[in-house]
Amino acid sequence: MTVRVRYAPSPTGEPHVGNIRTALWSWLHARHHGGVFFVRIEDTDQTRLVPGSADRILESLRWLGMDWDEGPDKGGPFAPYTQSQRLPLYQAAAARLIASFDAYRCFCSSARLEELRNEQRANHQPPGYDGHCSTLLPDEAEARAVIGEPSVVRFRMPDEGATSFTDLLRGEITVENATLDDFVILKSDGFPTYHLAHVVDDHEMQVTHVSRGDEWIPSAPRHVRLFEALGYEVPVYVHTSVILGPDGGKLSKRHGAKAVLEYAQDGYLPDALFNFLAITGWAPDGTTEIMTRDEAIAAFDFAQLNAHPATFDVPKLDWMNGMYLRALPVPVLAEHFAVWLERTLPADVPRPLDRAFVEEITPLVRERVKLLADVTPLVDFFFASDPTPAKADTLLGKPYASRPEVAVATLHAAATALEGIDAWEADAIETALRGAAEATGEKVGDLFMLCRVAVTGKAVTPPLFETMAIVGEETSLARLRAAARVAATE
Repeated sequence: MTVRVRYAPSPTGEPHVGNIRTALWSWLHARHHGGVFFVRIEDTDQTRLVPGSADRILESLRWLGMDWDEGPDKGGPFAPYTQSQRLPLYQAAAARLIASFDAYRCFCSSARLEELRNEQRANHQPPGYDGHCSTLLPDEAEARAVIGEPSVVRFRMPDEGATSFTDLLRGEITVENATLDDFVILKSDGFPTYHLAHVVDDHEMQVTHVSRGDEWIPSAPRHVRLFEALGYEVPVYVHTSVILGPDGGKLSKRHGAKAVLEYAQDGYLPDALFNFLAITGWAPDGTTEIMTRDEAIAAFDFAQLNAHPATFDVPKLDWMNGMYLRALPVPVLAEHFAVWLERTLPADVPRPLDRAFVEEITPLVRERVKLLADVTPLVDFFFASDPTPAKADTLLGKPYASRPEVAVATLHAAATALEGIDAWEADAIETALRGAAEATGEKVGDLFMLCRVAVTGKAVTPPLFETMAIVGEETSLARLRAAARVAATE
């Protein structure tokens, strides 16, 4: 039997990480078993559709490097792959269920249903439909529908007994039928609910494994009953655990969780987020954390997933992203840096950036970067066209705050020493500055920091001597002299 799994999102907004993790696990399972992974857009709730959402869902998958074998943009043997284009299938299934007495038309108004809910709340009863229309004779119900009286179609749940199903992660689950009401499968506008639509499509599209969040466990008995009433084989259910925030609460943006494409905008690599999501709730051997896609595919199986909730660990994701960045060859990492810098440097910096220059500075900062967003504040001074010394309070710092005249003399001494070197290279720059410190009687660390802030405008930078070598002799000396003028104003 060929494994066939689907990712079936509703285009009602940006795909969040929990939703995409379910898709990612399905993709891994399909690829591990040499099966089929396809995308189906479930857009039957027309009131909640968000324009452009379906496109962003597909873009999120592409960015993460997850291909699909069939889908709305590719077609396939079970096209169309958008539910709003498959309405006749659902309407025919509903008609079959009515004919077999497994479903019935319900003409209850929204006002009656609201009154029923209020009464149930007042009596401390669980909410649910009371079966008011379940005793209508089929001919009477059909006659009322023919003349245009609004109605929905409800599935008739048994009053007695229990419904059982097996979840791959949790074993057998049994629910008493008396706790489940008759639920809507076809709305008055002719569109199906999720309950009916996914059952029909999973059968028609030969889905072997249904992977979805564990919030769907209470609804699973209804779906099993639908499969059985329609004469369909029930697929393997895999109800995956939720992802919680570090505080144990529901995952949200305050925990650092974002829509997938926001991670791209914030400087994460797709391979890092893919790896992070794959192991958030899955540990193939209990210790491995960094995994290539091929390694993840080789190791993955639905049965290995953890049934307990996982925690969304942003520091771990940042660490992992840094590991992936540092593992890139310098030319590849430099290209990532260049693209990011072109997005974020001031508008007066000429574009496109010189790739050779970016590649030259990349080794200086690669160990300091966890996100692509980290690179800009580390290297922006390399691209400043004019000397821009720091403000006096930043420039002078603690060693020189009370003696700016010493800072002026020290900066001039450093510039003079540097003017005398033969080759503008890191080793020669270091030697000259150490000589200036000895000549002035200043601590080496204090002089280095003074020069660092003078040349870069920052107290935290890549290594000083390599930085000055790349900034260049003319610019470095100009910035030292300009900084001395700033210090002299204090």
